[in-house]
Amino acid sequence: MANFIMSSTRTRLINTTGILVILLLTSGCATSIPSSPEDLCGIFGEKRSWFLAANRTRDRWNAPIGITMAFIYQESGYKALARPKREKIFGIIPWRRQSTALGYAQAIDSTWKQYINDAKVLGDWGPKYRFNFNDAVDFVGWYNYQSQKQLALSRTEVRNLYLAYHEGWNGYKNGTYKKKRWLINVADKVDARARLYQTQYLKCKHKLSRWYDFLLPS
Repeated sequence: MANFIMSSTRTRLINTTGILVILLLTSGCATSIPSSPEDLCGIFGEKRSWFLAANRTRDRWNAPIGITMAFIYQESGYKALARPKREKIFGIIPWRRQSTALGYAQAIDSTWKQYINDAKVLGDWGPKYRFNFNDAVDFVGWYNYQSQKQLALSRTEVRNLYLAYHEGWNGYKNGTYKKKRWLINVADKVDARARLYQTQYLKCKHKLSRWYDFLLPS
C-alpha cells in the first residue's frame, strides 16, 4: 500500500511538473497584464500579438473587437491563469473551486471541449489552451457567434450576449439571469466597457494596422 501511495504521488508530481513546463514554454511574457487595461489602444500598442489575434477573431466570427476585449477584461482582468476562488469549509479550509473556468476567457471544461470539437470540424486541429490569448479571444468570438445563432441575438447586443456567456445558452433561454440582479449589473458594465473600447479602437485602428509604427518609439 505504501508503495502504491508513493507511486501515485510521484505520478501526480510528474504530471504537475509537465503542466508547469508547458505553461512556462507557451505563455512567456504573454501572461503579463497590460499596463493600461482601461485603454484598448494602449493595450494593443503594448501587445501587438493581441491586436492581431483580436483582428483574426473579428474576421472569423464577425465579432466587434471592442466587445470581445470587454468580455476578456470582465472575465479575467487579462490574467492568463485566472481561476475562480476556492470554496471554504467552515469558512477557513480551502476546498474545491466554484467551477472549472480557466484562463483569459474563463471557459469551463465542457464548453472548451465543444469549442475544440467545432474547430476540428472547420479543419483547425492545432492544440488549444485557455491560458493562450490567441485561443481565448477566438473562443469568445466563437461563443458569441453561437449565441447569435441559437438565441437570435445580434452581434452588438452586448448585454444579452454577456448574460448568455455567463449563464450558458440553456440558462439564457430559461431566464436564469432574471433573478440575479448582480449579474445584470455586471452585464451593463460589460456593455459600457465594450462601447468605450470600440470608440477607442476606432480612433487608433489605422495606426495599429501600420506594422512599421510598432518599430517607432511611442
